[in-house]
Amino acid sequence: MKILVLNCGSSSIKDLLFSMTTRSVIAKGGIEKLGMKGSFMKHVRQDGQVVVFEGEIMDHKIGVEYILGVLTSEKHGCLKSLQELDAIGHRVVHGGEHFNASVLLTEEVIAEVTKCIDIAPLHNPPNLKGIRAMEELIPGIPQVGVFDTAFHQTMEPKAYMYGIPYTLYKKYGIRRYGFHGTSHRYVTKRVCELLGVDYQTQKIISCHLGNGASVAAIKNGKSFDTSMGFTPIEGLMMGTRCGDLDVGVVQYIMDKEEIGIKSANTLFNKHAGMLGISGVSSDMREIEMASEKGNERAALALEMYNYRVKKYIGAYTAAMGGLDILIMTGGIGENAYTTREGICGDLDFMGISLDHEKNKGFRNEGIISTPDSKVKIVVVPTDEELVIALDTEEIVFGHKKL
Repeated sequence: MKILVLNCGSSSIKDLLFSMTTRSVIAKGGIEKLGMKGSFMKHVRQDGQVVVFEGEIMDHKIGVEYILGVLTSEKHGCLKSLQELDAIGHRVVHGGEHFNASVLLTEEVIAEVTKCIDIAPLHNPPNLKGIRAMEELIPGIPQVGVFDTAFHQTMEPKAYMYGIPYTLYKKYGIRRYGFHGTSHRYVTKRVCELLGVDYQTQKIISCHLGNGASVAAIKNGKSFDTSMGFTPIEGLMMGTRCGDLDVGVVQYIMDKEEIGIKSANTLFNKHAGMLGISGVSSDMREIEMASEKGNERAALALEMYNYRVKKYIGAYTAAMGGLDILIMTGGIGENAYTTREGICGDLDFMGISLDHEKNKGFRNEGIISTPDSKVKIVVVPTDEELVIALDTEEIVFGHKKL
């Protein structure tokens, strides 16, 4: 069985073609600068062949056509025809309260996803464009939606409600939804496989640390709490997002800078966070290099980043009544040993003892805590696309059997 996974953003499309027989990626790539001058597509085959195409890729339908064309091309492709594709799996960012699991995409489901555009105006529209493009280009092929928010639908009201009038929650669905759910689901299940423990009995904190970042508390196999909220801006300080912020600050800045809602939204989403504090970059590697050269603002940004992750670890450990496993994942969590050191280096009083030497030289997947640490600290590379492919396989085969 071959499944194509699509992640359609506002100006990009990421694609991976899976062979479900071997659980391997046959080809991968994507389109950047979609709808803009200088757009291009990169395609990487399993044998390592890399090809880049430049051209006017003006919308998602044309982008998907490019991807399908290359996958079936005689020179660069790996499919004889589109008939070899069994299903399409889509990353869909927001499913609201309606979806607590991945689903087969029907017109009824698409209508519900469309209703979520108001609460995910930047993400759901391009997700839907990718779905509609596939409908037109490969009519009748099964498509599955895998929601970033679904995993967190197990949170209790005490965790997801805001302290606003309850009528606003009922009227507009204003609550904490959480994101990165596919990643948190994958790494928490994977870590239990690695450690040989029962997923349904563990208290786990998963730190997905990348340009976007979130912490999730998973208790007895269910999402218990998570740092991102109604939108992905809440929680940790991120590459360009401010994270937790007094709402009074928003109004104050808007008044003083004489800016409107759209400008304020851009400021807190695109020009804040690590970029805003350091003045250097949103890239952790560049900030670390600047800090090593004596840049005080870069050093402050790193301290703030680590401090905020540490606070969430402490809060979620208290909320769950303990902790068994602490996971580091995402581009930063998997690769930045200095960040892991800054977060975990002095948490011995909580039973979290980092093996400093192992952490510094660590690569790939495994334990970085000391043998006597009460809490296992584990680095687990995330694989959201594989989860999407596996969910798609399960749902489509189930659908065919019916």
